[in-house]
Amino acid sequence: MNSERTRVLTGITTTGTPHLGNYVGAIRPTVQASRNAATEGFYFLADYHALIKCDEPTRIQRSTLEIAASWIAAGLDPNVVTFYRQSDVPQIPELTWLLTCVTGKGVLNRAHAYKAATDKNHAAGHDTDVDVSAGLFMYPVLMGADILMFNAHKVPVGRDQIQHIEMARDMAASFNHLYGEHFVLPEAVVEESVALLPGLDGRKMSKSYDNTIPLFAPSAQMRKQINAIVTDSRAPGEPKSTEGSALFQIYQAFANAEETQQMAQAFADGIAWGDAKQQVFERIDHEIAPMRATYEDLMQHPDKVERMLQLGAEKALERSAPFMRELRHAVGLRSLASQAQVKTEKTSKAAAPSFKQYREKDGQFYFKLVSAEAEVLLQSKGFTSPRDAGLAIAQLTTDGASALDALQAQLEDISRPARDKVLENLSFMHLMSDK
Repeated sequence: MNSERTRVLTGITTTGTPHLGNYVGAIRPTVQASRNAATEGFYFLADYHALIKCDEPTRIQRSTLEIAASWIAAGLDPNVVTFYRQSDVPQIPELTWLLTCVTGKGVLNRAHAYKAATDKNHAAGHDTDVDVSAGLFMYPVLMGADILMFNAHKVPVGRDQIQHIEMARDMAASFNHLYGEHFVLPEAVVEESVALLPGLDGRKMSKSYDNTIPLFAPSAQMRKQINAIVTDSRAPGEPKSTEGSALFQIYQAFANAEETQQMAQAFADGIAWGDAKQQVFERIDHEIAPMRATYEDLMQHPDKVERMLQLGAEKALERSAPFMRELRHAVGLRSLASQAQVKTEKTSKAAAPSFKQYREKDGQFYFKLVSAEAEVLLQSKGFTSPRDAGLAIAQLTTDGASALDALQAQLEDISRPARDKVLENLSFMHLMSDK
């Protein structure tokens, strides 16, 4: 799995028709990132994830085509990146099971989607797990398998998805601790400049709110929907505020800095809402129209998209199949004809990382983090009381990287490679405490 390039991975769940919000928040930035020669891109259609949210087979199939066609029309080059359908890589669900076996249930209990579902049930006076499928509960493990299957270094996500990357890191650290170094620890990449697009009613553009503008709607339909964007009652000539204006935010997501400034000035000068909406339509259509012909051609010829996805699957399998053989061997799923299994293997199961707390002659209280191999990974400075030292240990075990940063002044300096090893061991200890 070694590569000099940074591996970047992202996927889109196949449950609906792509809209302008998907384009601005996911499709456009990933296409731009795919052109960076320093990265190796993995882009996938998350159709297994779709099964958690949707039980309409034709909708999932249609959405798969629409999202694939949108990505390609927007400029994603399947010859440059690995572009595949999740369900075409059977090693992903197999890896999901391996990760399930090293993931504490307590970790999954804290997943945002599961907690939201159970909180909703509690608020309604229902039993905790009413209408909560095992698929929803296991969603973070499948996402972890998506990421770890290709040992992605970077995963672009929204802030609401950071937790899933942290959980994937925990899974990787736990597996590595038990079976050797097989996974890199992925990092979440939150692009603050990526716009969160409002919909027709001012709320976040989302299928759930039925307030979306389809990305490749015909020009006439797009114009009609833009005209339906909610605005206030200020008359032509009356100054208008850009703050909180859905219309302005949508324009800004497509315009350059100079165009944005001009529109802001037009708002201040009292532009009529009808004129402003016309300018918004023209600016969006200017960017989308050149892609529309490619999109429509792919929608009319789904066999073209299927061939691209099959070629992408072949590229993905070139990586996933040998890696899964390596992982199967690591956990003991081996041929009985092999001589490897008759050898006694020394694994880290015999011991575990631990904190050692002690008092020195200076009267101060100290602790150190010791690996399963008795290597000192982390050394504290002195604390005035054993309680303070104990609280720091608890914080490190629970919060990992954030605690390591917060307690920096109370810890001896560690190098970046040592820091990664510390985090792996802390993640393992956190997982074990949840089992």
